[in-house]
Amino acid sequence: MTADGDAVPESTGDTSARPGAGDSAPADPPVIAPFVPTVPKSRLGRVRIGQWFGLGGLILGILLIASLAQSGVAIYRQSLTRELITGHIVPAALLQPQLSGAIGQQDTAIRQYAASGDRAALATYRQKIAEQARASATMRRLLSEVDGSGRAVADIAALDRAAADWRAGYAEPLAARRGPAPDTGDAPFSRIRAANATLQKDQATLYQRFAHRLDDQVEEVYWSLAVAVLITVLSAAGLVWLIRRAVLRPLSSLATNVRAVAQGDLTHSLELRGSAEFVELAAIVDGMRQRLIEEWRFTSEARRRLDEQATELRRSNAELEQFAYVASHDLQEPLRKVASFCRMLERKYGDKLDDRGKQYVDFAVDGAKRMQVLINDLLSFSRVGRIERREATIDLRVCLERALFSLAQLREETEAEVTADELPRLPGDQTQYTQLLQNLIGNAIKFHGDEPPRVHIGARRDGAFWEFSCSDNGIGIDAKYGERIFLIFQRLHPQDVYTGTGIGLAMCKKIVEHHGGRIWLDTSASASDDPNDSGTTAGGGTGTTIRWTLPAGENDG
Repeated sequence: MTADGDAVPESTGDTSARPGAGDSAPADPPVIAPFVPTVPKSRLGRVRIGQWFGLGGLILGILLIASLAQSGVAIYRQSLTRELITGHIVPAALLQPQLSGAIGQQDTAIRQYAASGDRAALATYRQKIAEQARASATMRRLLSEVDGSGRAVADIAALDRAAADWRAGYAEPLAARRGPAPDTGDAPFSRIRAANATLQKDQATLYQRFAHRLDDQVEEVYWSLAVAVLITVLSAAGLVWLIRRAVLRPLSSLATNVRAVAQGDLTHSLELRGSAEFVELAAIVDGMRQRLIEEWRFTSEARRRLDEQATELRRSNAELEQFAYVASHDLQEPLRKVASFCRMLERKYGDKLDDRGKQYVDFAVDGAKRMQVLINDLLSFSRVGRIERREATIDLRVCLERALFSLAQLREETEAEVTADELPRLPGDQTQYTQLLQNLIGNAIKFHGDEPPRVHIGARRDGAFWEFSCSDNGIGIDAKYGERIFLIFQRLHPQDVYTGTGIGLAMCKKIVEHHGGRIWLDTSASASDDPNDSGTTAGGGTGTTIRWTLPAGENDG
């Protein structure tokens, strides 16, 4: 499918001949002089609201910064104490059972080895010595960063020495020989138990001391925050007083004056005492009052001129309707006479005309008929958007049936097959929708290739719009002509190859846009795949897809 019509020069018109062109343009809106701020008489009135709030904000900021700084210091100290407890004291206390357990398991393992000679028991004994060393070193490292932990560190060292003395005097001799352990009772382990008890006691004391310190610091944070809250409350109370004194009272007075103006008393002038901003605001509102008076006068004059132009426009439309009637009857009458007399000339003097003469007669008749078609198409094109459309909910299936009925002869001659999806009901003008479908399907059938035409009308819902498509298996359109084909009098083929006036697709575009949609050539489905192809795809059989959208109605099912 392709658009019909060769390009013709753009017509020029004299705008002065249009209705209303000679009318005088409305006057420009009145120009208001720039506002000059009023200087308050009292010294207090010269102080701006920003200065009042700036002073209050400065005092509030100093007090809040001081209290928040104190709170921040207290919170920081609290976090340090909490870090010492959770990161050092508590982990060291949790390692103490591991340390004492490793020493106790050394005694169990060495006794088992002495009794049975099991090498696994001896390996366990050596492993527990290493675990004791690791636990002891970790505890000393953790507690070394805690102030006041010297006694606990010394207790760890004392426990290590007691364990070393026990291994030197008891465990290592048993490891060097094999036999039952001597019956020495619990005497070798008494120093270890005493050192372990002392370590537990000193660790508990260290934890309690830091826990009390943390409680004191938490209380200090609460007091600091309470002071900050108190300052905030007092500042808020002062701010409320300042707002009432500097903002609300002057604003209430201004609202009273403005209300009087809004109720129609445009002669009521605004006067206000207060801060500099409200004095200026009152003067600005008063200037707006004066401008409203002037613009009301200007609007009244503009409305009067608009009514006159509307009357002139209605008269012009009536004249255009009369011209359309004349064009459709009086202008076509001479064309019909030309065609009729040419046919009479052919019938009466046909035997005296040679082939060239008969050809001239055919040319004259064909030209007259094409001129009649062109006049009718131009009239139809001009009526779209100018004549008030009959708005209703239209069943597009009915429009399609009417369009196919009008194209019945063309479909029969070309053996065309036209299919369609389920079409919705849309708001619009039934006559224009029928013309839209008739033009698109007619073009699709007319510009067919070697095969019989196959045309399909598609429809799908896309949000607030319906998107339609008209696809065919015709000769196709090059993508570079995607915009040109919708211009009036634009043709891509000579008249002797494909007939037409070059108005069909332009009318389709005007109908679609008049109903609030858009229409375009689907280049993804129509463009040639050959990069060297610079013309139409005539005869290529690629087909064409024209898509358009229309607003969806409430009952478009």
